[in-house]
Amino acid sequence: MAWDFRTDADFQAELDWIRDVVVNQIEPLDLVKHEMSPESWKRATDPIKQQVQDRNLWAAHLDPELGGQGMGQVRLALMHEILGRTASAPNLFGNQAPDSGNSELLAIGANDEQKAKWLWPLLAGELTSSFSLTEPETAGSDPTQIQTTAVLDGDEYVINGHKWFASNAAVADFVLAMVVTNPDGGPYERASMICIERGTPGMNIVRNVHTMDHPFDGPGDQHLGGHAEILFEDCRVPRANLIGNPGEGFLLAQKRLSGGRIHHAMRWIGTCHRAFDMMCERAVSRQMHGRTLGDKQFVQDFVAESRTEIDAARLLTLHAAWHWDTYGAEKSRVQIAQIKYWGARVLYNVIDRSIQVHGAMGFSTDLPLERMYRIARNFRISDGADETHKSFIARRVLKEYKPVDGYPTEHVPTRRAEAEQRFAEFLDLATANS
Repeated sequence: MAWDFRTDADFQAELDWIRDVVVNQIEPLDLVKHEMSPESWKRATDPIKQQVQDRNLWAAHLDPELGGQGMGQVRLALMHEILGRTASAPNLFGNQAPDSGNSELLAIGANDEQKAKWLWPLLAGELTSSFSLTEPETAGSDPTQIQTTAVLDGDEYVINGHKWFASNAAVADFVLAMVVTNPDGGPYERASMICIERGTPGMNIVRNVHTMDHPFDGPGDQHLGGHAEILFEDCRVPRANLIGNPGEGFLLAQKRLSGGRIHHAMRWIGTCHRAFDMMCERAVSRQMHGRTLGDKQFVQDFVAESRTEIDAARLLTLHAAWHWDTYGAEKSRVQIAQIKYWGARVLYNVIDRSIQVHGAMGFSTDLPLERMYRIARNFRISDGADETHKSFIARRVLKEYKPVDGYPTEHVPTRRAEAEQRFAEFLDLATANS
């Protein structure tokens, strides 16, 4: 298999432009985002969004007929590697979670009327959305156990249940929720996806669950979304709000999450690059006992381990993107699971080492590392815990092997006999020549 890692000149020019915008315009703003009001943030970032749209780079994750640019997963991966340098960049390129994944779900499952109502305004940046799957009473990594129900009553679904960690739900214009519509169906046919618009009676936003990423309400938190707890109490939603067919919720959720994991993983690589650059700059600048930190073997170990882990994670992710473009999403599930758990681990490790090299300053809010660290810890849990993905990979790999008796592989006895025969022939030849 031959891989070509070159990027064509035209697209490289786009990547160079993206990098310039992210580094010189978005990163400085992101450092003061929590001190800005929603209005001031909008005034500061609307011109950037307009630049992105004028360059036809907005919402690049969807095919052209669905309102995107149709870049393919490899180009998207390279783009997201740059966007991942700072938390705000995906939002200003129309690729932010959960909107990007929700737009993919709507593009796949929604009918024309639903697309006109929710998808096109979402892509245009006129609406924001939330995705609600996780429940406090069930294992978040096993969506087949969800308990929130939607019972059909005439032309309406009546929703009752308890959700939490619904990204952005506190400020979203609509919530895409996974709910049980067929409790007697099989584990992958019980649930459906339904859209609940903001302000619908019975959809009660209890609170934003404070996390390591959102530990308190700062001046700008009201426009950051957070992770909401939702209580559905006889929440009535039109039957027309069902996305796709009844029982397709699990299928739609899988399609939504798979592509997003490639984007996530490449954004993690971008974050790693930034943390790594900071670590190396510190290593060659800071003196200790008359020598730079970079002269110390333990810091050299940090640098070598980080550089290698980042490159390995990047290659795994680009391979997953290539595999998706070549063989499709369904045949790329192992590759996607690999980058989900490995990328999250590398992200956490690199940021942790960078904080260590910076000492007390790295632990402080004077640098973005502490916030990057808090965000990174979440990714080993969200979209399925690392352990779930590793278990899936192992099960898929082991299916390719068959049990054997005796030797570890059935080919060993045959190979051993062949080797013994060749050795005997060699001895005969050596005896004859002597």
